[in-house]
Amino acid sequence: MPVPLFDPTSPQAPLRADIRAAVHRVLDAGQFVLGPEVAAFETELAAYLGAGHAIGVANGTEAITIALRALGVGPGDEVVVPSFTFWASAEAIPATGATPVFCDVDPDTMCVTAETVKAALTPKTKAVIAVHLFGNVAPIAEIEALGVPVLEDAAQAAGSTSPAGRPGALGAIATFSFYPSKNLGAFGDGGAITCRDADVADRVRTLRFHGSKDKKDYVDIGYNSRLDEIQAAILRVQLPHLDAWAANRVAAGDRYAEALEGVVALPRATAGSRPAWHLYVIRHDDPDTLLAGLKEQGIGARPYYRVPVHAQPPMAKWAPAHDLPGTAEVARTHLAIPMSAALDAAMVDEVVEAVRGTVLAAR
Repeated sequence: MPVPLFDPTSPQAPLRADIRAAVHRVLDAGQFVLGPEVAAFETELAAYLGAGHAIGVANGTEAITIALRALGVGPGDEVVVPSFTFWASAEAIPATGATPVFCDVDPDTMCVTAETVKAALTPKTKAVIAVHLFGNVAPIAEIEALGVPVLEDAAQAAGSTSPAGRPGALGAIATFSFYPSKNLGAFGDGGAITCRDADVADRVRTLRFHGSKDKKDYVDIGYNSRLDEIQAAILRVQLPHLDAWAANRVAAGDRYAEALEGVVALPRATAGSRPAWHLYVIRHDDPDTLLAGLKEQGIGARPYYRVPVHAQPPMAKWAPAHDLPGTAEVARTHLAIPMSAALDAAMVDEVVEAVRGTVLAAR
């Protein structure tokens, strides 16, 4: 039985009538930018996360740039960011005029830690980007204790939980992407910024709207970065189902962990967290052979960040002079295997059988 790497459409299938109705509601209203659907979604998302404020923006990348600027990041500042992450986590920093400073990750959780962040801090550090990678929850409180504001990159962690709360409500400010493949996905691009401080939220709203509150008076050089009404309406239909989808991701991850213990290196959830795995990423000393074996059996799999961000040519001038051993290890050995809200026990067992068989055949 073929098993795709991810399947964002199947969980949405029962909601298609409601989604169509939501889209027609927007069409009938004739208001397509910063209207009632965006306002309602912002309120509902903030309530779901336990965040004080949520502001819809055009995409997850601009969300990071705007969030950093709302924290006061600008030219001459440094922002600590992991190198084992999606490109956008670091790409968004130079757009503020600040410099990215790359830190290492814990290879078991694949997230930053207080120790890896501390090693990268300098007197110029203005903020830290802590990525909740693959849905795992980075230790925000421990990092905040270092005395620098933390931006949570929660693009991959919608639906995850931790003892301190949900990603998006743990640090000074947080960002989300609603790219279609995400745990909560729109039918196009979309993003959001959440924060606990009203003044910071007000600055985010101004920056997303050309640096203006009313399109007549301008107080800053901002962005044209707004979540549109149709996407907000679609997201409103899906948000009430996010916890059920997340529970399925958690259950699939638990089944993988039980069945693949000792076969491959498994992702370890951070203390007390329940990751709604956006991707389930294992590690193996020969990931290319494992990848080939899985593909032969119709099992979706792929590496994501084989070349870390700091090793990409546009980031070369900011590459650290020292090694990032955890980053090098996970970049070399990682492989994502199927994960989605539609993944059932039979599919997990199919993947497990394929992984086991390939690993054993290679010994």
